[in-house]
Amino acid sequence: MTDPQSLRRELGIPSATLLGLGSILGTGVFVSIGLVTGLAEAWTPFVVLAAAFVATCNALSSAQLAAAYPRSGGTYEYGYQLLHPMAGFTAGWMFLCAKSASAATAALGFSGYFLNVLGVDNHRVQVGVGAAVVMALTLLVAGGLRRSNAVNAVVVTITVLALAAFVAGGFSRAVSNWGELEFVRPSVRTLLEATALMFVAYTGYGRVATLGEEVRDPRRTIPKAIVATLLASAFLYLAVATVGVGAVGSEALFRATQVQGAPLEVVSRQFGIPGLPLVIAVGAVTAMAGVLLNLLLGLSRVLLAMGRRGDMPKGVTRIDERRSSPVVAVFVVGGIILGLTLIGSIKTAWSFSAFTVLVYYALTNLAALRLQSEQRLYSRLWSICGLASCGFLAFWVEPRIWGAGLGLLALGALWHRVAQSKRATI
Repeated sequence: MTDPQSLRRELGIPSATLLGLGSILGTGVFVSIGLVTGLAEAWTPFVVLAAAFVATCNALSSAQLAAAYPRSGGTYEYGYQLLHPMAGFTAGWMFLCAKSASAATAALGFSGYFLNVLGVDNHRVQVGVGAAVVMALTLLVAGGLRRSNAVNAVVVTITVLALAAFVAGGFSRAVSNWGELEFVRPSVRTLLEATALMFVAYTGYGRVATLGEEVRDPRRTIPKAIVATLLASAFLYLAVATVGVGAVGSEALFRATQVQGAPLEVVSRQFGIPGLPLVIAVGAVTAMAGVLLNLLLGLSRVLLAMGRRGDMPKGVTRIDERRSSPVVAVFVVGGIILGLTLIGSIKTAWSFSAFTVLVYYALTNLAALRLQSEQRLYSRLWSICGLASCGFLAFWVEPRIWGAGLGLLALGALWHRVAQSKRATI
């Protein structure tokens, strides 16, 4: 008999892969590649590949952990099962903090691209539209996974078509220009920081793991969906980075990111193809909506898992049986994202996400190293490489960023201690 407070297993390999792509193909491809060009310049495609390698190590660790422990919560759950309660809590805390800020950034990105198409340049209107889309998607996610998954499939299709149009539109120009690019030798620090920032753009594959309780045949489905998600996104990132840098140069791509906040749309105007900028803008808008949708899904499932263990208030564990949705967790997460969106400015969100996500995946790899041999799907070397690269790259972002991240870790530890004390007195 099915537990009414458990989530239904509704996802197969195609739908799980689409959810992963919906989480990845958003801020990462439409914004972060432009940011990375400001550091790596013509070396950006190589940074994309380096980040893909780091992501692969982490993805394989996530895949085998999710197959062994197919419950909502991702590394929060694995940390508790295989490491220590504090390690599990830290993973969940880092995920909630990092991805809530990322979700607010996606909401503001959505409104920025949308209003840019309409020719509206008003910050207050941008914040208002961003807040509206957060509320609308929160209601959608609260309605259940099946409805959310159908919307996500449409979003991913539009996004992929827009990116394909960008690559096709600028390909010939990029090929003719690549020989003229100047490969200035960057510093090691610059390349490492760029790799850390680019790594964040791949981490949406973890959404498949956080939805482990809703996947059919987890041991087969989760690894295949994660690997398929990573391969598809790496191919698209490399294609977009190569064409973008080759077509207009790294400086123009970075400037379009800084000034207009819509680098691919601005760059596509130079291709001389009527209608292409509008296609890119539509793809960007749907992509940002897709990222926000999937972050609401993933964050609510992590909050659900934390509530089940008493690390968060028990009220967030309530599941609407008819919709098979953790409605309270969804609305709490939606409220947090809405609050961050209304602030209207998250200038350091991407770097902050880089540090906190790298801490999260360091714990993922550490947990994967504790798997029994019969549970392991891949060599331990992948997890060792993932742990080493995450621990190393985390401290190559700006010192003020990882300093703030360490402060947040301390705050989380204090919260966990208080929560444990309350449980002990009950």
